Amino acid sequence: QVRLVESGGGVVQAGESLRLSCAASGSTANIWAMDWYRQDPGKERELVARFRIDGHKEYSDAVRGRFTISRNNARNQWYLQMNSLKPEDTSVYFCHAAGRSLDTWGQGTQVTVSS
Repeated sequence: QVRLVESGGGVVQAGESLRLSCAASGSTANIWAMDWYRQDPGKERELVARFRIDGHKEYSDAVRGRFTISRNNARNQWYLQMNSLKPEDTSVYFCHAAGRSLDTWGQGTQVTVSS
């Protein structure tokens, strides 16, 4: 099993930056992709960014060019650097680990961007 703990959410003004962190513990060797999702009330959770262990990264159209996903292998952590934040980025952000018999979510962290 894998446990994920997010940190780094908060309240910022439009145009500012935040970095989210996700710390993984447990059977981290089974992870083949690490993701960031976000979810607004009453809406489905949407993929924001993905980092596969082969190095491939992908981003949603809404954040491409502004957000960057990265990882620190030694610390079993991955990050979401969010620049040029917009009010529409306001959401609850979740980290997610996928892999062999693995589909694990963090508890979520609130990001609020004021205009």
